Parts: sequence; C-alpha cells; structure tokens
Amino acid sequence: MLKFQLIGHPRADLLDTFHARGWQLSDDSPDVILFDHYRSEEQHGTRIRREHPQALRVLAVDALHSLHDARQQLLRRRLAEGLDSNDFRALFATSGPDLYQQMATAALTQREIAALYRCDLSLISSDVEIDLLCNGFGLPQHLLHWCPGSRPAVTEALHPYAEREHFVMLGDYRSAANADALLWLKHSLWPMLRRRLPDAQVHVYGANLADNTVALHCPTEGFHLHGPAEDPTAVLSAARVCLAPLRFGAGIKPALLDALHCGTPSVTTPIGSEAMHGALPWPGAVVSLAEALADAAANLYRDEARWQQAQQQARQLLANRYAPRWHCEALAERIEQALLDLSQHRLFNFTGAMLCRLTDAAASTCP
Repeated sequence: MLKFQLIGHPRADLLDTFHARGWQLSDDSPDVILFDHYRSEEQHGTRIRREHPQALRVLAVDALHSLHDARQQLLRRRLAEGLDSNDFRALFATSGPDLYQQMATAALTQREIAALYRCDLSLISSDVEIDLLCNGFGLPQHLLHWCPGSRPAVTEALHPYAEREHFVMLGDYRSAANADALLWLKHSLWPMLRRRLPDAQVHVYGANLADNTVALHCPTEGFHLHGPAEDPTAVLSAARVCLAPLRFGAGIKPALLDALHCGTPSVTTPIGSEAMHGALPWPGAVVSLAEALADAAANLYRDEARWQQAQQQARQLLANRYAPRWHCEALAERIEQALLDLSQHRLFNFTGAMLCRLTDAAASTCP
C-alpha cells in the first residue's frame, strides 16, 4: 500500500483517486508527495528532497498562471490601444508569437516551468497547456500527465427546458478573469442581449465581489448580483443558459464543468471552452465576437430544440471526457509506473536534476 503526503490543498478529485486506490495519507516515509501549487514546490521542495529523496514528487497544476497572466497583459494592451472592443479573435489565440514572447520573458513563466522540471510528474488539467509546454517551451512529455478533473455520470433525469428560466453566471470574483468577465457582461454584452430579449434576467453568483462590482446590481435591467450560491448545483439546474464571457484565463473552468454536470447549456468564448471538449461539440455556443455572443445566447435561450440538443451534448461530453473511473485508473497507473523505476525516470530529466541542485545549493547558503 502506497503512502502519500500533501503539501497544500490539492483538488478533491485527486484525493479521491488516491483513496480509491487504497493509498494512505501519511507524513511518515511517504512514497508520493503531492504539491498543490508551484509556490508550494518553491517553498517546500528543498526540504522534501532532503527528507524524502526517494518519494515521487507530483505537482498539481489546475491552470498555468503564466498563461493566465500573459493573456491578461495582452488584453490590457489591446484595450489601451483602443482596438475593436467587439472582436477578440486575435486575443483568443492559444499560441502565436505575441503570446510566446509575453510568456517567455516573464519571471512568473520561468518560476512555474522551473517547478515543473523539479518535479517527477505534473498533473496538467488542460491538454492545450500540455501542448504549449511541450511544443512551445520544450518540456519532456514524460514529465506531464493530463488530469482535467472528473464528474460522475448523470444518472437522474435532468431538468427540462420548460422548468428552467433566466441566465446564470458563477465564479469566484477574486479571480481577475472572472471579475473582468463580469464587467464585460454588464457594460457590453448584457445591453446587447436585452435588446434581443427585453425581459431577460441574469443572476450572478460568487464569492469575493468587490465594492465596484456590487454596484452593478440593477434589477430594473434584469441584472441581479448575489453572494456565493449555497447550492451551485440547484442554481445551475434551475437556469436555462450559463454565461461565461471570459476574455482571458487558463485551465479547466470549474463553473462550466459544473454546468455540464447539471445539463445546463452554456455560451462562452474560446478561452472558456479551451481544453474542455476536445473534438466533441460544445453544448451551447463558443464565440469570439461580442454581438455574436449576444446572438448565440438569445437564440439558445429561445430555441427549445437547439437547447435540448445542447443538453444531450453536455451529457455525452461529461461521459466521454470526464469519467472518474477512467481518469482515476490512468493517474494511479502513471504514478505506480514512475515509482517502479524512479531513478531511470529522473535520469531523463537532466534539466530538472540541474535545477534541483542549483535550488538546493542556493537554499543551503541562506541564513
């Protein structure tokens, strides 16, 4: 039976995987160390390598923070230059020279990728980000494992079209990406949508609403701000369409994954849907133009046949891409395989060994 130690607070589904395998949480001679963030590895990595040199070091990466930050900087530049506020197609590109140059020169990117190298295995939620890391920054594929999170298959009947009403948006607004999406929705997208659906209502739920966003609450315009949803599943199951107008971000979006589980079609941008559906159709609409987003949301809200099709696509996407059993087995087997020949695994990560040596040497000279 393997033993694992946690550094930080990793995603619950990762812990479920370990427990389902019969692995034991223990700080006494662990076989696996799971870091929840690159900063956790920076802070504790030297100590872990000294105290548990034969433990497999695993880093959970819910999103590349450097990618998130680079996209935010590109949006700021675009807005400062006064470019078309309706058309964000260039901004939504996953790769390209602008994005690479923005990332490659940033200290955050270098810190984050150094942490990936120093670990034996990193669990990346986004397969798009795996491609960026391998083909853009040259990380070896054997150091990365696709682990997007999972949701159990829906067995109960989903709420039908006729029993749902209103639009909904969920998120933690401490996230700069979610806060920006809320402001874009209020000031640009919602007026467009209300012109198409004059009686439309949107209910925005989430923690950490800043003072300047609380003032956006305006029931006469159909714009309702709430605090955190006590039961997000109930909120999503009662809504007809989920909105996620993200102009930057990274990783898998938890609110959209929850919407899939509730059978709630969603309208989002390429940033929102990125890495979430692969070659499968998106259950709703993915658009890059503000006017097109308003059109798609209004049409999906009114068209029962299209809505029902999207709900069925949500069920299929959840079953085909986020099945817990498949991801649990794949992750457990990857960890067990790496542990079988850890010295050989590390032999082919020369850059990681070099960074570990330099980092540990620097730490030993600190007072």
